[in-house]
Formats: sequence, C-alpha cells, structure tokens
Amino acid sequence: MRRTLIALTLGLGLIASAGHAQTADAKATVDAAKVAGVVGEQGDGFLGLVTGSAPPDVQAAVAEINAGREKAYADISAKTGVPESAAGEATARQLQARIPPGQFYKPQGGGWTKK
Repeated sequence: MRRTLIALTLGLGLIASAGHAQTADAKATVDAAKVAGVVGEQGDGFLGLVTGSAPPDVQAAVAEINAGREKAYADISAKTGVPESAAGEATARQLQARIPPGQFYKPQGGGWTKK
C-alpha cells in the first residue's frame, strides 16, 4: 500500500513534468477533444478514444501524450519498485477525480462514463 501511495505521488509529479516534453499543441488538441467527448481518461492511466475513432491530429496528440505517460510510469516503477501498471492505475484514480463534469472516463474493467 505504501509503495502505491508513493507511486501515486510520484505519478502526478512525473505526469506534470512529462507535460514539458509534450507539445503545447498536443495538449491543446487533447483538451479540446476531451471537451468534445472524443477523448477520455482510462483507468490504466492513459488517454483513450471514447468514440473509437478520431481525426489524425487527435490520434497523434493522444499518442504523444500517452508516450510521455508511459515513460513517466516506467520512471516511477524504477524509483519505487511498483509495477508500471500500478503506477498508471494509481495516477488514473487521481486524474479521474479531477475530470470536469461532461467529460468521459473509463474505469478499469468498465465502459466509458460521462461525469
């Protein structure tokens, strides 16, 4: 449990710092797609396509941000010894708590839900 809490704390910090590696355009594209209901947060800590498909620029932005998150979860795993998947799931719980009303999330083992 303690390792998961450490992973959670590191996860949010590394996700924030991973944001520096992503372009402002990718973040803006994903933010707009979240508002439009095309992209949402998944229970594994990655972004997903709510609609199953999206324009190429949205797909590229999601891929870019997910690559940064993947690196962050690998860094967390190396620092704490928790599996990368646990780091992603712990971060996802925090990200899902911050989702504004009207946007989508997908809990582990569930379907897309509008908050």
